Amino acid sequence: MDREAQIATFLAAHGWADAARRVLAGDASFRRYDRLEAADGRRAVLMDAPPPEDVRPWIAVDRLLGGLGYSVPKIFAADEAAGLLLIEDLGDDTYTRLLARGADEHRLYTLAVDLLIDLHRRFSPAIDPGLPRFDDSRALREVGLLLDWYWPATQEAPLPEEAREAYFAAWRAVLPLRHRVADSFAFFDFHVDNLLWLPEREGVAACGLLDFQDAVLAPQPFDLMSLVEDARRDVAPDLAAELRARYLAGFPDLDPEDFAVAFAVVGAQRHSRILGTFTRLLVRDGKSGYLIHMPRVWRQLEGNLAHPVLAPVRAWFEAHLPLAARRLPEPPAGR
Repeated sequence: MDREAQIATFLAAHGWADAARRVLAGDASFRRYDRLEAADGRRAVLMDAPPPEDVRPWIAVDRLLGGLGYSVPKIFAADEAAGLLLIEDLGDDTYTRLLARGADEHRLYTLAVDLLIDLHRRFSPAIDPGLPRFDDSRALREVGLLLDWYWPATQEAPLPEEAREAYFAAWRAVLPLRHRVADSFAFFDFHVDNLLWLPEREGVAACGLLDFQDAVLAPQPFDLMSLVEDARRDVAPDLAAELRARYLAGFPDLDPEDFAVAFAVVGAQRHSRILGTFTRLLVRDGKSGYLIHMPRVWRQLEGNLAHPVLAPVRAWFEAHLPLAARRLPEPPAGR
């Protein structure tokens, strides 16, 4: 059975056979979302995640967060093997769209930070022991994406093996510093594309949540860093500083210097991964829309590398990928 026939069978089985269907969104994976509108006014969203995409992590995290009272989409029907879900339609008011229309940036970001404070106060690994841990070995593999994809797409000569070994040695020296703070729940992609404004709901429930299937246990600053050092948009330094202070005020026992160290290492690791990931999306998948963000990601990486604890990694970049060597990758010939 082809994919469209599979979808039609799934929709018919759950009372949506005659619903109008239009594309709502896609993302960096092969997952896509369609809005369904029935003649009687019902609305839902079809998540189409064809294998090897796996909807089970999304379902597990949805149930976890929903059980804690956060605004995640309700699940109406699921075919896990086929990668098809019918879920609640939370509307179109993503932070991205609202900010583009001039919405109150301070209010939206403050709400998102308050949600993180609330979640990190309430969550412990015992609540969901199944969440994968974002350990140092995974972090090391991820920074390798910069060498595997960005380097060959932008540099004329292959990376010498000794330079590759030095890169990983530098990261091995700094990644353990992330653990100067405790791990907590991390959405992994906590940014404006995945947050919604739901003004009819009270408190932190007014912040709707999307695309959390990659959630992990990670050092506590992880999601805050993803929010204020967003690859997709600039957050003013004064607002970013205020949000960091607001988060810290929510945890008076958290040492500010330990937090700052973990924040810098988490940020440098993430931005290095993103540079490799955006290049892979271009070279392997033909997705060029992320290139516009790469200069911003480089600036953010430089900001993190300025922290003294990241001196080994900073030295490697200065020696092997200095400013003059940082180019935008180009699509492969024929694309």
